[in-house]
Amino acid sequence: MDKKTGLIIPAERIQRCIYLIRKQRVMLDKDLASLYGVKPIALRQQVKRNIERFPSDFMYQLTDKEVTVLLSQNVIPSRKSLGGHNPYAFTEQGVAMLSSVLRSKRAVEVNIAIMRTFVKLREILAGNALLRRKIESMERKYDEKFQHVFAVLKYMIAKEAKPKQPFGFHSKKNEAKN
Repeated sequence: MDKKTGLIIPAERIQRCIYLIRKQRVMLDKDLASLYGVKPIALRQQVKRNIERFPSDFMYQLTDKEVTVLLSQNVIPSRKSLGGHNPYAFTEQGVAMLSSVLRSKRAVEVNIAIMRTFVKLREILAGNALLRRKIESMERKYDEKFQHVFAVLKYMIAKEAKPKQPFGFHSKKNEAKN
């Protein structure tokens, strides 16, 4: 139990188990099984017994190519750690549905922690999108202002390039020497 948050699993551990695959944030069956404290095969069996609860937008099996990409990015240490099959990926809705399939007290507590982590990630991403829009707005605003500054600088440089008449006090004696 995390003493700061009161969650059974620290949010940081859950965040490390969330991957972006097919433009969706998902969790793999092996990671979920670890969090729930069950064997991966037991989790997959429960899902298969209740397959009608897991449409393709809740859960899907990774392709060989997706597994290869995960392995090459060192997200998964080796194909052996997958248990001899391509893992199942669960979307946020699929993880929520697992709570109706896995009914232990730990499963309920873990599901609550996972749902809170997904919500926190959405908040962080929304905050980053807002920050990005503000920065882009500032760039546009300052680009316009800097265009004016650059125009003035170019004007000054062009003016400086023209030969100038001597200025200041000149005596007739100095002019005769030049």
